[in-house]
Amino acid sequence: METLLILGFVLLIKGADIFVGGASNIAKYFRIPSIIIGLTLVAFGTSAPEAAVSIAAALNKNADIAISNIVGSNIFNLLCVLGITSLFTDVVADKEVISKDYRLSVFCAILLLLLILVNFVFGHSLVLGRLSGIVLLIVLG
Repeated sequence: METLLILGFVLLIKGADIFVGGASNIAKYFRIPSIIIGLTLVAFGTSAPEAAVSIAAALNKNADIAISNIVGSNIFNLLCVLGITSLFTDVVADKEVISKDYRLSVFCAILLLLLILVNFVFGHSLVLGRLSGIVLLIVLG
């Protein structure tokens, strides 16, 4: 069992390396700024496995796994990935990009809390239903 876990981890790292390299080549070929590729293609590709886990958990009536997968991933990406990266090299960020990303991150967190609060107040449950999903997908678009 441990061997499969290690093998899966190695394959995940190698696949991520190939994926990021390919995305960088696409950006260079089409002269697209790397920030755009990072915010779209790489973000979507690296989030796809998390989406699969969350969807499978929700379909199996295990929403706690879905929500904690999302929240835990964000915490890990912000603190651990950025922390480890900055141990090896300086992480330079454009003030304008940080300002926009910060506002969007706070907005999304507040939107999620509001959707949960509205469902709790009017539906007396902490269920995020189809309407909430539609709102979240519209905001993503």
